[in-house]
Amino acid sequence: MTHATHRPAPSSASHVPPRLGVHGGLYSGGLGLLTDLYQITMAAGYHAAGLADREAVFHLHFRTAPFGGGWAVAAGAETALELLEAWRFDDEDLAYLDGLVGADGERLLSRPFLDWLGAQRMRCDVDVVPEGSVVFPHGPLLRVRGPLAQAQLLETPLLTILNFQTLIATKAARIRLAAGDDAVLEFGLRRAQGIDGGLSASRAAYIGGADATSNVLAGRIFGVPVRGTHAHAWVMVFGDEPAAFRAYAEALPNNCVFLVDTYDTLDGVRNAIEVGRWLRARGQRLLGVRLDSGDLLGLAQGARALLDAAGFSDAAVIASNDLDEHEITRLRAAGAPIAVWGVGTRLATGHDQPALGGVYKLGALRGADGAWEDRVKLSEQPAKVSTPGLLRLRRRLDPETGLIDGDLIWDERDPPPVGGHPDDHELLVPALRGGQRVEPPQPLVLARARAVAGLARLPAQLRVGSGRARVELSPQVADRKSALIAAARGSKGGA
Repeated sequence: MTHATHRPAPSSASHVPPRLGVHGGLYSGGLGLLTDLYQITMAAGYHAAGLADREAVFHLHFRTAPFGGGWAVAAGAETALELLEAWRFDDEDLAYLDGLVGADGERLLSRPFLDWLGAQRMRCDVDVVPEGSVVFPHGPLLRVRGPLAQAQLLETPLLTILNFQTLIATKAARIRLAAGDDAVLEFGLRRAQGIDGGLSASRAAYIGGADATSNVLAGRIFGVPVRGTHAHAWVMVFGDEPAAFRAYAEALPNNCVFLVDTYDTLDGVRNAIEVGRWLRARGQRLLGVRLDSGDLLGLAQGARALLDAAGFSDAAVIASNDLDEHEITRLRAAGAPIAVWGVGTRLATGHDQPALGGVYKLGALRGADGAWEDRVKLSEQPAKVSTPGLLRLRRRLDPETGLIDGDLIWDERDPPPVGGHPDDHELLVPALRGGQRVEPPQPLVLARARAVAGLARLPAQLRVGSGRARVELSPQVADRKSALIAAARGSKGGA
């Protein structure tokens, strides 16, 4: 682990506060410092060794599908590309790095390296799996090809973005599958891991299949539909529930979903019905009632009966309160008449799995003679042995059913795969060339549609069970990997 402290700036230096915003204005600065220190010290080492501009290829992938399933929904690539387009180290960043010292109290980073770093602009080629794609363990979600030091410095920001958003998009997709045709609303901002965590979660949840979010800033930045009415505090302010509902209806007559469990839930439904009659007389309607505590099954059944008996069969019963795909599945199987599911903490935080565990590994490096030299990382755990090469990823469909059969990892230096289903296709597509976008960003709704279509194309046992897709190496990649492992173990005396 690198040891570094920071020398205080001279007292005459003006203080410049950090410029870290959120998404659409979030990456307006360089954000080169959004990385781990060891990435910068490695880049300094590459620079000192004359290797900084040697061409390299890195791949980002995950080893195990989250939440006990067999798949994930890719998300975060567009956020990452936004960062890469603006990536640089500005004067304030360099001034901070210039103040870092090592264990002996002397400067950690040389002036020539910092001058080199300040002159860097993104030159890498980046290929990504489009957001919303259903993906499987070990297949690369993203590939970076470019100068070694630049590609190395990108490891941490790429992982922090893709790991989290892919995790949350996958959770949302699992909830979407559990909810069937019912609406799913993401309510997780207040419990999310900070401001950017909340925004990233809202974005990723929409990709995974949520219909809307309570997060208004996410609505503005990403175009995600927003939903929400009132909290318990509204009722408590008025003290009297009928008066509270009536006041809300007078203020926002076209947005009336009443939270009915501040005092007695079924009495709350009755009070909502009375205000619903008032709304109907004025050409508006009661949209629904929301349950946020207690026995959701019994209360939903009671609420539905009261609404139907009063002639409000079009008013929805909406449920929240620590929901996830497991609880939604249980309630639906029991016949709960719930039409809208508000899912907060367990969606926005990836409640039952805090991280995806994606990794970023070197696949190949140009030698001094210009030829590619494959690289492999060994481990006593087979799943942690990396795959060398300049990798591509081909989606394979079952020739008979047209459903997803799995993926093939191949090397672009080899002949392209042939045969299979006519709709087999390459998953890694060009996104940046020389640091510049190949195409403009796509609307987020297209990523959401891609996720819905991909999930529908999964075999049933894989979609809702714990099956595993067939992800294979091409014969050429498998042979090179085996040869490299044997050579490395022979020369290093073991893994």
